Amino acid sequence: MILQEFDRPPSALRYMTLAFWPSPGLRPGAPFPSIVMRWRGYRATARDIDRFCSSSGVPASEDLPFLFPHVIGFRLQMALLTHPAFPVPIWRMLQIRNHLRQHRAIGRNAVLELEASVAGHRVLEKGLEVDVHCGVREAGELAWEGTNTFYARGSFGAPGNASPLASAPTVNGDEAGRWRTSPDGALRFGALTGDYNGIHLSDPYARLFGFKRAFLHPQRVLAQCLARLSAAPAAHPRRLDAWLKGPVPYAVEASLRTSRAGTDEVLFALTTDQDERPAIIGRLTCA
Repeated sequence: MILQEFDRPPSALRYMTLAFWPSPGLRPGAPFPSIVMRWRGYRATARDIDRFCSSSGVPASEDLPFLFPHVIGFRLQMALLTHPAFPVPIWRMLQIRNHLRQHRAIGRNAVLELEASVAGHRVLEKGLEVDVHCGVREAGELAWEGTNTFYARGSFGAPGNASPLASAPTVNGDEAGRWRTSPDGALRFGALTGDYNGIHLSDPYARLFGFKRAFLHPQRVLAQCLARLSAAPAAHPRRLDAWLKGPVPYAVEASLRTSRAGTDEVLFALTTDQDERPAIIGRLTCA
């Protein structure tokens, strides 16, 4: 196992530089490297909480917002995905699913330990899926955890079975919110996640990677969706399953549809005026 520990935010300059190093590749049948990134003594700052809330529309409260650990913990995931032992270049990896669970509320002044690790991988017919797990502990107790699934196109050997979480639900509901996406704050939100990828900042750069234009960080769009779920369950624990189907560009009209799947579950789908297909599908459950 490869373990790297931090007592401060992982340096974006370091891991963004490592992103350009050659990756060792994944040989068919070879074990996936076990990589763990651990960040001790993290305490949220008022500035970071305000940045998160202002960029997403999530109201401030005495506790950390549900998606805040998802955003802050992404720095550890960036450090993991750019580690020299990680077999696939980060610029080939795209987030495709988030499965997040909050076991209890986390106070704004809590001192936390964050840990990111490779939780599994699957070889598919047209690519590779990698699950990265992030856990957040307070005084040794697991308070929040999430699994991000990343996808890379290519040939990685004989395909296996798809994830049982690969299929998204169908959402047939009424519009619950509409807004125009804005590039304002893109760099500040990138500072929260530690993700300074140019596909979120520059149209010409995004086109180099096959996108029509730059688009919002997925975490930011997801938070904007949750901010508009007026019927969302508020109790703990909570679970969010999100399927990231496509990019959400800047300066487009976004529309959020929602429907209830029971007293403790809300389904939602986000579309834009550029594409009638959902860019994000989600299920929020009070479990």
